[in-house]
Amino acid sequence: MAGVPDHQAAADALASVLPRVLIVSRRTVRKNKFVDFVGEYHLDLILKYGAVPVIVPRVSGVDLHLDSFEPIHGVLLCEGEDVDPSLYENDSPELTVEEIEEVRKLHRSDTSIDKHKDSIEIQLARRCLERNIPYLGICRGSQVLNVACGGSLYQDVEKELVQKESVAVKHINYDDYDGHRHPIKIFQGTPLYEWFKESLEPSRLELNVNSYHHQGVKRLAARFKPMAVSPCGLIEAFYDPDVFCPEDGKFIVGLQFHPERMRHEQDQNGNVDSIHLPSESTFDYPGCPRAYQEFVKAVVSYQKKLLSLKLEKKHVQLDGTMEKQRQKIVHSFCVARHLYDGQISLRRNQTMHNGMQALKAIQHFQASDRKYLEIGAKFLQSIKADLNTQQERMLKQIGATIHNSSVFLERLSLLNDREIKANILLQRLGTHELHDLLDFYKMMAGITTKILESRCTRKGNWGLFHN
Repeated sequence: MAGVPDHQAAADALASVLPRVLIVSRRTVRKNKFVDFVGEYHLDLILKYGAVPVIVPRVSGVDLHLDSFEPIHGVLLCEGEDVDPSLYENDSPELTVEEIEEVRKLHRSDTSIDKHKDSIEIQLARRCLERNIPYLGICRGSQVLNVACGGSLYQDVEKELVQKESVAVKHINYDDYDGHRHPIKIFQGTPLYEWFKESLEPSRLELNVNSYHHQGVKRLAARFKPMAVSPCGLIEAFYDPDVFCPEDGKFIVGLQFHPERMRHEQDQNGNVDSIHLPSESTFDYPGCPRAYQEFVKAVVSYQKKLLSLKLEKKHVQLDGTMEKQRQKIVHSFCVARHLYDGQISLRRNQTMHNGMQALKAIQHFQASDRKYLEIGAKFLQSIKADLNTQQERMLKQIGATIHNSSVFLERLSLLNDREIKANILLQRLGTHELHDLLDFYKMMAGITTKILESRCTRKGNWGLFHN
């Protein structure tokens, strides 16, 4: 058990090096067994721009332990099977039973529902939305984001949208996953426009993008704003304008198309040389990797904010002792104030009875609260301001010593460096406490004046105030 703190310290140190981006795996069948995987394109880009991908396995029970993956600095959700229609069934389905069966046969690999993946990703998406954790959704990931916010999906884009619009847009080509392209129109004033504006013709604002999906956003959640549409009217990209500022750790974006696959320098298997990280020259457009670049920028900024809050919280915890000391100093000044009030009352009382009460009060404070008076004296001493020659001469002339009656204030001057230091310390006091302290210093000025007067006329009375 002795090694646990060191292990935790090492883990905390590692977590502070690079931010963590969670990516949920997808299942496939290999050798008659389910195998989880994540596309290398996503991993390469996340690593290239300065974050660490953390793969979340889409297996039963993981959705109950998402806290174990903290700290979460970003979430990237990408490909996968169709999102369970029951998660957005508030919109009436427009497909007949026969049409749904036809869709299942045509898109057999995508129409099998993965409830474990759905549960994990919906929870992660909502966690990002609740805490403003940077989120990038690609393809299915954009659909999950929309559903998590109350939006809905077309169960089949071709049957529900393309055929009705009579616009020939092919969103998937099983014979050419990587080479397939279709046009989309970019909206100005959006992040997507900024990422690709160098490649856009002002008169058209169009890109040819890669996609392979048969579902898509039907009703866009109210918080989102479209960034691009295909000729058939399908929303191809959207974002949350209220949560978008990568420099400040804010990034909520969904892309239906695949910018990471829009590459033209590939081998016969459709892969880029794995020895080298992908460069901008690899892509159809220089803006293709920008979504990942800006996403990771937001992830890094978000991590810095979390670390800053953690350090601030730790600082506050460590300041507990200082706060207790501050309260003692405040109490010291209050004791001094009451002692002063007792002295004034003793000097001004008209009757012996009241005078005796005031004297008892002074004696009570001197006996029970002496330790607090000493705390106040040490506080004033800690300011450590040196008196100049003239001030020292004045102190000698009036016989002042750092003892008893001068316990509240061991130096007369609050000039120069002492004033600066005192200002820093007193900033921590409340308004009421500052008023008390101000009254105390006014009191000290009054006492000094009266003592000087009494030295000239009634030196014998000094002993009363010196004890």
